[in-house]
Amino acid sequence: MWLYTKRGDSGMTDLMGDRVKKTHPRVEAYGTIDELNSVLGMVRAILADKRLARMVERVQRDLFVIGAELATSPKLRPPMKLSRARLKALERQIDAFQNEAPTPRLFVLPGGSPAAALVHFARTVCRRAERRVVALSEQETVRPLVLQYLNRLSDWLFALALVVNKRAQIPEVLWEGRRERGGKVR
Repeated sequence: MWLYTKRGDSGMTDLMGDRVKKTHPRVEAYGTIDELNSVLGMVRAILADKRLARMVERVQRDLFVIGAELATSPKLRPPMKLSRARLKALERQIDAFQNEAPTPRLFVLPGGSPAAALVHFARTVCRRAERRVVALSEQETVRPLVLQYLNRLSDWLFALALVVNKRAQIPEVLWEGRRERGGKVR
């Protein structure tokens, strides 16, 4: 099997069961999922905590399933589908993360340790992936579970960043938004 096929040279690509332009909302959706997966690969590579790294790897595997589901033409059944159990697992992990590192009452400025900063970056890519999947769902059928998972995943990533910083003993920098006279933020 050759790495290059030349089939995409004209701006078209293959879905499972269809051929579409590379700008098609389905391609945008699964392409952004792929981008998120790559960022999570960087997160996993720099995480010192191997248990957290295994959790990130599990999410990466979920994203491959979501990518396969999104890369399948609506005319066909996807070769695999994300299970509701994976959504529930994320929710349980969020709860555990919040018990360890509660969410501050004020906005958190992304940063802290290099690993936590990269987790925050992954969170923003996840939000973009979610928007791309929502845009796709406005034109074609997308299982609600996929959207629920992506929405929960961004929360999971936020909670993970807090845990990573707490374990590194790096305090969160909060945005307080205090205003001075004239309505300007100090």
